[in-house]
Amino acid sequence: MANLVGNERKLGELIVYISWKSHNDPRFGATKLNKLLYFSDFLAMSRLGAPITAVAYQHLKNGPAPRHLEEVRDGLVERRAIAVANVPLPYGGLTLIRTYALREPDLNEFSGKEIALVDSLIDLHWEDNADTMSERSHSYVGWKMTSMFETIPYGSIFLSDAPLTDAEIRRGQELAQEFNWVA
Repeated sequence: MANLVGNERKLGELIVYISWKSHNDPRFGATKLNKLLYFSDFLAMSRLGAPITAVAYQHLKNGPAPRHLEEVRDGLVERRAIAVANVPLPYGGLTLIRTYALREPDLNEFSGKEIALVDSLIDLHWEDNADTMSERSHSYVGWKMTSMFETIPYGSIFLSDAPLTDAEIRRGQELAQEFNWVA
């Protein structure tokens, strides 16, 4: 991929890989691809210590997506690594924008742990449709804390908006008292 550099090249191969692995998934379309990319990068950050591609993700209405996805995808189409087609769904007059891998992915830049993580996410979300994938991505703090078109920080994967438990509140109060954090 001559026009793509570093992280975008790895993103391209990840698109080819996910498309290749999802060829039999009748619910695999653009939204599901975007969310699998997001989950892969952000969960790799939390579990492996670094994202897989490290590309920037932006807040969009239907959830996170790589900021330069269209350019990367168009480059893959131009190089005949993937094809993109509108596939009518059998209900509601809706269509999937489906990505098909036209070749096997080049996995030389990926670690075994990265591919294992991506495979587990594909398996976990196999039955999910675009709406379900979007809903899941909307539960991530990084998406919640950003506005339309803003970049979602990778560090947001370590944040939680879950209510504190009584034990956590008590422990916080103990620490505040011990270290004189209370005025």
